[in-house]
Amino acid sequence: MLILRCPAQLQLLEKTLWKSLPTTLPVLGTVMTVARGNPASHEVLVDSWPHFSIVLTRLRPEEHRDSRDYYANQLAVFYREEGALRALLEGTEAVTRGRAFQILGMQDGLDEAVQEVASARGLKVE
Repeated sequence: MLILRCPAQLQLLEKTLWKSLPTTLPVLGTVMTVARGNPASHEVLVDSWPHFSIVLTRLRPEEHRDSRDYYANQLAVFYREEGALRALLEGTEAVTRGRAFQILGMQDGLDEAVQEVASARGLKVE
């Protein structure tokens, strides 16, 4: 996953996400915040640039203080295809399994994908 830091990239991503409201709402707010100075210490990740299939926002890893605090360890996701979500959950280090987290998204299939990947790994999902 690539971390977007360039203001021009973040602005382009923001414009792209506006076109797909309301499903992009969980990530759009964080993208806007990061593009405007990032006072909350978040980061924006994409699988590729500029033609991305998935956007993930999260608190910077160095800002995590409690590995059990899933309220602070929130992830927001927008994906164009469910396969990109499954690849994110199954194979990348963008989602750290060593700490509790909640994942926010508004798309069909999110809950099912999370449940399936967690079951395959023997993890508990609430």
